[in-house]
Amino acid sequence: MITLVLVALFVVTIGAAGFALVPSALGNKRAEQRMKAFQGDIRANRREADASRTREDRRRSVQQALKSQTDALNAKKRLSLPDLIFQAGMTIKPAAFIRNSIIFGVVLFVVLVIVQVPFYFAAIFAVAGGYLLPRFYVARRRKKYQDRFLDELPNAVEAIVRGVKTGLPLNDSMRVVAKDTKEPVRSEFARVLDQQSFGLSMTEAVQVLLDRVPLPEVNFFVVVISVQQQAGGNLSEALGNLARVLRNRKKMKQKVKAMSSEAKASAGIIGSLPFVVATLVSLVTPTYLQPLFVTPVGNICLAVGVLMLATGIFVMNRMVQFEV
Repeated sequence: MITLVLVALFVVTIGAAGFALVPSALGNKRAEQRMKAFQGDIRANRREADASRTREDRRRSVQQALKSQTDALNAKKRLSLPDLIFQAGMTIKPAAFIRNSIIFGVVLFVVLVIVQVPFYFAAIFAVAGGYLLPRFYVARRRKKYQDRFLDELPNAVEAIVRGVKTGLPLNDSMRVVAKDTKEPVRSEFARVLDQQSFGLSMTEAVQVLLDRVPLPEVNFFVVVISVQQQAGGNLSEALGNLARVLRNRKKMKQKVKAMSSEAKASAGIIGSLPFVVATLVSLVTPTYLQPLFVTPVGNICLAVGVLMLATGIFVMNRMVQFEV
């Protein structure tokens, strides 16, 4: 009897211990699961915070680079003569350019005196022509140089994108552009590579493009390269988006040019009409316009007419200029 009681007490003790330990083990297991889930949430939140901080830092670096490049671009709007010649792609020295302008003004003065234009008018026209006409020529050369550069820039950017996607470094991709693209993009990217061979970084070397061709499109390219070199990122995706933006801007400029061609033609016809009429009248009746050149009142009327005509041409030219 005592043996049965001891066995029963032993069974009850074992059962009670089991009931006491099993919930504790289950509770510990659940606590461990909750702890792991909590730690996983902490890691996820930390990764999300790090990614957000990285995106914020990258966005801030892009904004800072774009602001600095834009400020530098706006600061260079008023160009000196050496900068104007440099951006036109011309190799003439500023001293030689000034000498040629003076020679042109003297020749213009002699021609006006030979055709019996009054001395003081000839001097005024010669000074104005010797100063303005060569600068207009250089400005036109600069505009054509920039247009040819922008026409080829999307192809160059896409070539760099293809090179980067195939695993080529950025320098080798630029070397392909400097070898296979058209002028003037070829020579400008070769200039960037030359700057790197002199010890400059890629961020410093691409600034040569902005110095040579100070345009918003080139500014975008320089900012993309500079930010990628400083903060990292997917260069092929950024340059691919840039190439698409450049092509869209090119299409928009061509559309604006086509829509404004009629207005430009009208402005050209109206601006040239006084010269055509004066030439035809002089051929039919040579002495009809002679008082404008040989009498003081005629000279004043001629000067006022030229001034009004120049003002009208300037206004019409500004009316047909569109910024994209």
